[in-house]
Amino acid sequence: MRRVLLIMLSAVLISSCGSTTTLYNWGSDNFFKGYSKYENLTYQNYKTQTPESLCDLLCAYEELVNTPGGTRAVPPPGICAEYAYLLAQDQTLETFEEYASAAQKAVLSGRDFKAYAMELFAAEIRYYPESAKFIGPLMERFK
Repeated sequence: MRRVLLIMLSAVLISSCGSTTTLYNWGSDNFFKGYSKYENLTYQNYKTQTPESLCDLLCAYEELVNTPGGTRAVPPPGICAEYAYLLAQDQTLETFEEYASAAQKAVLSGRDFKAYAMELFAAEIRYYPESAKFIGPLMERFK
């Protein structure tokens, strides 16, 4: 009896050491000191607030929105809204057009930032209906 319990306990412990799954992809393929790509770029942008950091952040948001991972296969909560908020601000388009690299411009080429922001706000509500109370007023503000 004791041997059976020991074998079962060992099996449970070994099976729990497998690969971990996450609900959302936060850009974790680019870890730096345990932080995700999203965390690093967001921190850098708000810490230094350079035009280049804004361009990097916009491209990271675009990647997170268009290539969701994790078990839910949708963008992480709040990402669409954060991205939309940045796109909806007046100075973002001018900053991006002036400071973005050619590769970054290729990622967001031909986009109407304001219209795309409204699409992203709507996507946030579609993915996370509980956010409608917060996102609705933002959408009205930027219309």
